[in-house]
Amino acid sequence: MVLKLKIVTASTRPGRIGPIISNWVAEQAKRHGKFDAEILDIDTFNLPLLDEPNHPAMQTYSQDHTKALSAAVAEADAFVFVTPEYNGFPPAAVVNAIQALVVEWDRKVAGVVSYGGISGGLRSAQELRILLANMGVMPLKQAVPMPMVFGDLTEDGKLAPNAEVAKGAAGMLDELHLWAGALKTIR
Repeated sequence: MVLKLKIVTASTRPGRIGPIISNWVAEQAKRHGKFDAEILDIDTFNLPLLDEPNHPAMQTYSQDHTKALSAAVAEADAFVFVTPEYNGFPPAAVVNAIQALVVEWDRKVAGVVSYGGISGGLRSAQELRILLANMGVMPLKQAVPMPMVFGDLTEDGKLAPNAEVAKGAAGMLDELHLWAGALKTIR
């Protein structure tokens, strides 16, 4: 069964490398062969801070940007969040995007690919996993950290991580597929 995977680019900062990493994750998902993968870049939605007049659980959205995000998230069976670490946390933009919706996230599974300096963004991944669980998303227990990620960028602007990172991504995709298929049956 081919499932719909959304690779969420969490950073919206100018000069960000999140799209490079998201493209690499999309390549890994294509190679994996069990997902129809698509990148969902938070930056493209231009989301202000929670500007809907009604609680998101009601799904009575009045803003076009929220309607677009809702449609993109609702069609997914699984997610991979690609997140940097900003002072120990995921970017405010992805937290805002997650909290802008409720029902669309429920009973789906998510993996996290984190990146940064020496810790590889693991503190951010942990905080993101807690938020996702509170939104009804089942976060996978393992994350795929990319420490010192700037050393993995090639001169032509691509990502070339070590074999262990690729192995971790393959394992994450296996787990995502297993859980996404199971959770789809109860949605």
